[in-house]
Amino acid sequence: MSGMDPVAASLAGTGFVLASASASRRAMLAGAGLSFEVDPARIDERALEAEMAGADPAEIAQALAASKAAAVSARRPGAWVLGSDSLVEVAERRFDKPASREEAAEHLRFFSGKAMTLHSAAALARDGRIEWVASDFARLVVRELSEDFIAAYLAGEWPAVAGCVGVFRIEGPGAQMFERVAGDQFTVQGMPLLPVLDALRERGVLIA
Repeated sequence: MSGMDPVAASLAGTGFVLASASASRRAMLAGAGLSFEVDPARIDERALEAEMAGADPAEIAQALAASKAAAVSARRPGAWVLGSDSLVEVAERRFDKPASREEAAEHLRFFSGKAMTLHSAAALARDGRIEWVASDFARLVVRELSEDFIAAYLAGEWPAVAGCVGVFRIEGPGAQMFERVAGDQFTVQGMPLLPVLDALRERGVLIA
């Protein structure tokens, strides 16, 4: 996907696959200089979440990331496959990606004036076997959002934010939603990138 450079050269031999269609995750990997393919996983996320009802959000995020990595890895022998997922929790309520623009507006109204916890997880698999899993979290304080802001925001950002559990892209107009953000920037964007890079180096996939 990205141009090859010396730092990423060691990826060429084994192959590296991102099991996600997320534009922000693609941008993070490309920005870090990795060469990779994109092969989105097709798993029933809602079914897995239902099975894990009551579990810690971080555990659910890790399970989803691992399921995606394993599913794609099973059909990509020899390749290292990266799965990733994010969950948002506000006022002890967990939120999925909005199914419609109307639901996105409802989510934003609920988020208004509250603290949001964003859990981002990643997993590496090879030949159908999970080799590594990790997660991180960030806390974001949402400012009071007016109805005019919500309408104008979604007019510009929908449907781009349809695939975002928090209905925002922090690297875009979504930054206007928040008063404060505490946490790693990559975690906020949807993937704990630095631990992922470290795991790839430990496995000889990236040059140490």
